[in-house]
Amino acid sequence: MPAPWWSRAVFYQVYPRSFRDSDGDGVGDLDGVTSRLDYLQQLGVDAIWLNPVMVSPMVDHGYDVADARDVDALFGGLGALDRLIEAAHGRGIKITMDLVPNHTSSHHPWFQAALRAGPGSDERDRYIFRDGTGPDGGRPPNNWLSIFGGPAWTRVVEPDGEPGQWYLHLFDAEQPDLNWDNPEVFEDLEKTLRFWLDRGVDGFRIDVAHGMAKPPGLPDMRLAKAEMVLANMDDDPRFNNDGVHEIHRQIRRVFDDYAHAVAIGEVWVYDNEQFSRYVRPDELHLGFNFRLLRTRFDAGGIREAIENSMAAADLVDATATWTLSNHDVDRTPTRYGGGHLGLSRALAMTLVMLALPGAVFVYNGEELGLPNVDLPDEALRDPIWERSGRTLRGRDACRVPMPWEGDAPPFGFSANPQTWLPIPPEWAALTAEKQRDDPDSTLSFYRRAIDMRRSRPQFGGRSVQWLASPDDCLAFRRDGGLKCVLNASRVAIPLPDGELLLASAPLVDGDLPPDAAAWLV
Repeated sequence: MPAPWWSRAVFYQVYPRSFRDSDGDGVGDLDGVTSRLDYLQQLGVDAIWLNPVMVSPMVDHGYDVADARDVDALFGGLGALDRLIEAAHGRGIKITMDLVPNHTSSHHPWFQAALRAGPGSDERDRYIFRDGTGPDGGRPPNNWLSIFGGPAWTRVVEPDGEPGQWYLHLFDAEQPDLNWDNPEVFEDLEKTLRFWLDRGVDGFRIDVAHGMAKPPGLPDMRLAKAEMVLANMDDDPRFNNDGVHEIHRQIRRVFDDYAHAVAIGEVWVYDNEQFSRYVRPDELHLGFNFRLLRTRFDAGGIREAIENSMAAADLVDATATWTLSNHDVDRTPTRYGGGHLGLSRALAMTLVMLALPGAVFVYNGEELGLPNVDLPDEALRDPIWERSGRTLRGRDACRVPMPWEGDAPPFGFSANPQTWLPIPPEWAALTAEKQRDDPDSTLSFYRRAIDMRRSRPQFGGRSVQWLASPDDCLAFRRDGGLKCVLNASRVAIPLPDGELLLASAPLVDGDLPPDAAAWLV
């Protein structure tokens, strides 16, 4: 039986607001994605992952869904998605979408009905409403914090006009958490899954896949710290509760009716055995393992991240998943030190990632070497900025729109110079147009690397063998014969025997320079 398409696919994450604007409103849309499919085909990707495009008030840029079975007019409506699916499939590119099952928008008809119905109603039981504590119920039910800052509870005004119950929102107050103990919640999700899968969507990335199930009694947190989605806390009661696995088994039973489709979980869980549960044969097909993304440019740490990620997948014979960036974290050149140093290290890590067995995710703009952008306060749009009392700048710096062509903003992203986030003038040197025909550009490097990964038999097999290497370096060999060497030291190192396929930087007298990687066969 052949391996499923997703088991070694290169997924390209499209943040639709920032990819390409087709209608001149300054915000990217789905027809804009369709207009750049030739670019993605030439890059060599197998699939697109779309960040949320469903109907939403856009408080959290689409992760607050008001209608899960329609496309927001901001992105072109349902017809635009149909056009994208048809055009992408015609080029052999799959389309996967974001799915947000942990919560809805507060504008969702269910939540509006819950507010009108009052305590104890069936409508409220679709969410997590609780009476408050203290005098007159004036304090939240427990000490949980929102990921975006502040308490994870908001008190409502009851239909009689009096202060009443509190509802849980692990994210923004306009993102109330669903009650997954209520069977109506899965019944509705199943309708959503089948609606999109029947329409031709090839799978979903499941947002906060470790977060839907809540513990009985909603016990207090041990440590009152907000950023738990990215933290390694084994006893955080908000996430990774055992009940989440039955939810994923229910979801998988739907996917089993669509043999081509893939379910990918956003799983911020670091214990290998705990992580492996999410990718058991009857749960998710793939799970984001973020160890490599969270590791500094340090050979020992990188090796440990690779070993742990592969060990977690191997526990249940699952496929490993690799990524270096996404819409929630600093871009790789910035994270690895900025400037020429940061870009050099980012390219080196790209070769390491693409050399590993499994599925790979590339974030839009990564192939252009885009760094974070230092945005002015007045330009910030991420709800984290306001929820944190303007102490945390949020994630906008990694979400700035793509520079396509020309010498000045908006660089072909839009006909409107007032883009939803401003594009810096210095990106004139990084446009896709400038890089397209330059054999030494970051874009050309990505194209060559992805093509080799796809076409050469040396990338075969499911395991890696570690090879001897100098201090502060690492080297491994794939089953098919590919050798990958990373130099994280401060001196050039000799390469092992073999034919050089690709290096992230020019060799120096035949040696691999610092902050570089190479492939050999």
